[in-house]
Amino acid sequence: MDVQASKVIGTKVLRPRQQVEETLRALILSGELKSGEMLPPETELARQFNVSRTTLREALRTLVSERLLVKVPGAHGGNIVQSVTSNALGGVVMDAMENLLAIGSIDFDEVAHVRRYLEIPSARLAAVSRTEEDLAELKEIVATQKSISVDDPRVPDLDARFHTGIARATGNRVLTSLVQALHRATEPVHYLDLSPEVGRDTVRQHQAIVAALEAKDPAGAEQAIVEHLDYLREHITAHRGR
Repeated sequence: MDVQASKVIGTKVLRPRQQVEETLRALILSGELKSGEMLPPETELARQFNVSRTTLREALRTLVSERLLVKVPGAHGGNIVQSVTSNALGGVVMDAMENLLAIGSIDFDEVAHVRRYLEIPSARLAAVSRTEEDLAELKEIVATQKSISVDDPRVPDLDARFHTGIARATGNRVLTSLVQALHRATEPVHYLDLSPEVGRDTVRQHQAIVAALEAKDPAGAEQAIVEHLDYLREHITAHRGR
């Protein structure tokens, strides 16, 4: 008589904290707990899960670190469900990148190289996939950049929006999140000597990229963004070497 394989009927027994985490995580990811919805008070949640408040808080802290929840302090605060979107991915990557840069585990040049590997193909893809709305947004950003001085506090945000906008025009949300995170974590304009000449050159380069996207010219878009990234790298290297 053949020996049959044992039927699997058991599942891993989790610790109370893990059980709370997995239950809440599943409710959020399934949409049963909606974005913006506030969880019941911690005392009530601890009672429902039949765990201590310490155990509950440890579970909630994990979900906050995963950006599934946001904790709002104060008498009228609480634990609120975060929107689970590609922006959440970008936030996680950006936080991790900033921490690694801060403690010296990685350096600016490493991040800049990865940005280059992502942004050049992004420009090619955007030339094919961009919509009229994408183009209008990029033109608006460049028009604003052209109208302000290099010491305007909006400069870093506009630069980040421009590069992220190119990635967004590809239609790939993961790519968009990564470009946004890497760009904002390093904020390249902070490493530049932002003279009026550099500001004018940067705007002209942005205009060339937009023109290639408008013409739906992948090769032209690649050439324009390579020239832009090479220019930035040259000036950043010179500025940091002082």
